[in-house]
Amino acid sequence: MSDIILEPTADAPGPDVELTPAQEATAKLKELHPNVLSDDTREGYEGMIVYADSITEVAKTLRDDLGFNYLSSVTGVDLIEEGKMEVVYHFYSIDRGGGPVVLKAQVNRDEPVLPSLVSIFPGADFQEREAYDMYGFNFLGHPDLRRILTWDGFAGHPLRKDWKEPFFEEEFKPYGSRWPDGQVFRVEEKTPYGKNVQYPPGWAPTGEEYDIETDVYLGLTYSRDATPGLKTDKVTVNLGPQHPSTHGVFRMVVTLDGETIVDLKPVVGYLHRNHEKIGERNTFIMNMPYTDRLDYLSSMSNNLGYALAVEKLFDLTVPERAEWIRILMVELTRIANHLWALGFLLNDLGALQTPMLYYYLERELIVDFFEAASGSRMMCNYMRFSGVAYDLPDDVRGMPTMKFLEELIYNNLPRAIDQGDDLMTGNEIVRARAIGVGVLTPEDAIAMSTAGPVLRASGVPYDIRRAEPYSYYDHLDFDVAVRYNGDIYDRYLIRVDEMRQSLRILQQVLPYLKQTEGAPIFGDKPQYAQRAPRSGESYGRVENPKGELGYYVTAKRRSGNPERYHVRAPSFINLTALGPMAKGHKVADVVAILGSIDIVLGEVDR
Repeated sequence: MSDIILEPTADAPGPDVELTPAQEATAKLKELHPNVLSDDTREGYEGMIVYADSITEVAKTLRDDLGFNYLSSVTGVDLIEEGKMEVVYHFYSIDRGGGPVVLKAQVNRDEPVLPSLVSIFPGADFQEREAYDMYGFNFLGHPDLRRILTWDGFAGHPLRKDWKEPFFEEEFKPYGSRWPDGQVFRVEEKTPYGKNVQYPPGWAPTGEEYDIETDVYLGLTYSRDATPGLKTDKVTVNLGPQHPSTHGVFRMVVTLDGETIVDLKPVVGYLHRNHEKIGERNTFIMNMPYTDRLDYLSSMSNNLGYALAVEKLFDLTVPERAEWIRILMVELTRIANHLWALGFLLNDLGALQTPMLYYYLERELIVDFFEAASGSRMMCNYMRFSGVAYDLPDDVRGMPTMKFLEELIYNNLPRAIDQGDDLMTGNEIVRARAIGVGVLTPEDAIAMSTAGPVLRASGVPYDIRRAEPYSYYDHLDFDVAVRYNGDIYDRYLIRVDEMRQSLRILQQVLPYLKQTEGAPIFGDKPQYAQRAPRSGESYGRVENPKGELGYYVTAKRRSGNPERYHVRAPSFINLTALGPMAKGHKVADVVAILGSIDIVLGEVDR
């Protein structure tokens, strides 16, 4: 066995324990705003309740006076039994790291009105629109409060606890109709045609329903160029949703002055299937394979973030070997994701197919290993609460597993990264198309809540593996990759840097895998009908290849299903910066800028 032994730490510091940055900021907030803040005293909950009308004032104090300048997550919650709704905010300090300051604003369920934080934290933009769409919150002062994941004529707010779809069967799974008694049926089979859709009250088709998206074009069209010389109209066009350069069903409403972009609005939701509603119907363990289908190129990492959230909620421990296996899987996932991201970025720059195929070859070895370990190449469903589903396989491609991993980590992957670096980094076309294009300043990167390579390529060395370590990352030697120009080129380079750092991590992990061979991979007897030991909430976050992936999970005592299941999706929030980055550039540039963000629509829309 290895010599690393992790000692448990108490949730609350003793009298001689130094306060964390979040604890310091929380204490200071109570001093500065004693009349509008109170501790959240619910069992298993943390943070503070803030008067809704005072949320902007408190948020400004956090940002300007206390250094908590990063609004990571905005989560809507329906407290139907109390007649209230709640917005949960997670604030972090980029400079000091550590855990969050958690604020919660509660409002009347019938009139859920509270101020918007977009003027203070622009990264709240899409997240507040999501809460408006899913719950009906009215964020006063939001610059563009429209639905974002459903269409404008959608009936109701689907994450409210009393909203039922036409195919509604039962509140929680497993459904009674699925029990194997010979009477299995699905409610869809008993829903007649014409009753399988749902419209707003009083709605009738007139033909005008096709004008429901006109708000997205307001202020964008029919403007005249006021500059001297040639007079031209500004033209608004749609790029996507059926377009090979949008990386999926994604649309950009782009206003052009000639070939120059003067405004851009992302339009998402074409792939929305209400992942979170499904997650609140599922049992806890049922959600694990659903996380695979978020960023479907990063299945292992998705699993880990959700596992951490539930393990925190259930007070579960993970054996040492399982932790090393987890790190092995997620760092290989990071490399596989970045190989794919760089291949597609070069494709978007015009280097059609060939570079992508070069990167693809070595990625195949990684997914071959995933298939041998989990049974699936992409939808791995591998992590479990308190461990992993299976130990490492005996062999991969006919080669002993440890020999395969050593060859992969010491030879194949370094050679592929070096080859791509040699062929592409100095390429004059890549440099011409990428340097100085799509610049995002460090101040804007933080304000817009961007994460991962997008944030670090703008000169912000923030990585959750260092800022708030999980698993055994605090025992590993690696650097936080950072670049300082914030353009497409640096977002390309940062992924090359991160792959090299992942290789450093993997080379440190291999000896521990050998030392722990045969050790347990599960902390306790596997349970497939787990129930929450207590009421409470937890927020588990990981540094996914695309940035911070967070899961906010709440539960009632003895419940087998999450009460609230929310995903803080980095692809979704990183798109907040797309419009500002694209302004002033050409149409061809926006394709490359989007590619440099590296989105997956399964994670954007959920």
